[in-house]
Amino acid sequence: MLACSMVKADPLVLNSGKSQVTLLELYTSQGCSSCPPAERWLNELTDADGLWTHIVPVALHVDYWDYLGWEDPFAIPENSERQRSYAQHKRTRTVYTPGMFVNGREWRGWIYRFSPRSSGREPGVLAARIENGQIQTSFPADGSGMELHVVVLGFDIATQVERGENRNRTLPQEFVSLAHTAHHSVDGHWSVPVPEAAQPAGRYGIALWVSKAGNPVPLQATGGWLPELVSPSARRGSRALYTRR
Repeated sequence: MLACSMVKADPLVLNSGKSQVTLLELYTSQGCSSCPPAERWLNELTDADGLWTHIVPVALHVDYWDYLGWEDPFAIPENSERQRSYAQHKRTRTVYTPGMFVNGREWRGWIYRFSPRSSGREPGVLAARIENGQIQTSFPADGSGMELHVVVLGFDIATQVERGENRNRTLPQEFVSLAHTAHHSVDGHWSVPVPEAAQPAGRYGIALWVSKAGNPVPLQATGGWLPELVSPSARRGSRALYTRR
């Protein structure tokens, strides 16, 4: 695991507002030849006007295609299990890549270059303050258990794929989940650390969302850039290039 630290800086304050912010999840794999078009579409959202305020994208790399000859360096079993959990909750009929979910529901509008529609719901405000590597978060509690998901996102990443279905291609990738932790709460308050990124990136962001315990469907989300997150081998403005052998 790459040791990352939070440089002393002004606190980062995040606030979703009352309306539901769209959590856009892409389940993808560097070993899948069908995934690069979906990733290119997702990458364009780095310049979207509503990034963080209306939509929070996350690319979750799965490991179930690693046997095809290329082990995705960003894939972890937990991402695959989360996608399977959507199938168990009847949010999709099958598990596949590229698989896109909007607020916990299967969505294929990206194929036609549509933009996800707002749900129109008002689940409440997800508020967070990030300072000195700690996150203070709150969301209206309903008396049942809730989970806060915290994901450190990597940007300006490119990977040279040497084997498998995408061999001899360089894949540019954004919104890559580099660390993902979940934290339980009954009262809707959390005080948790910013997780350490497992890989370096050119720059970093953070995504937060809340859901009911045991249910992957997000209730509310927020996110933002993390200019103060640095690592020994990556600095803002650089492009992290991976070659896996």
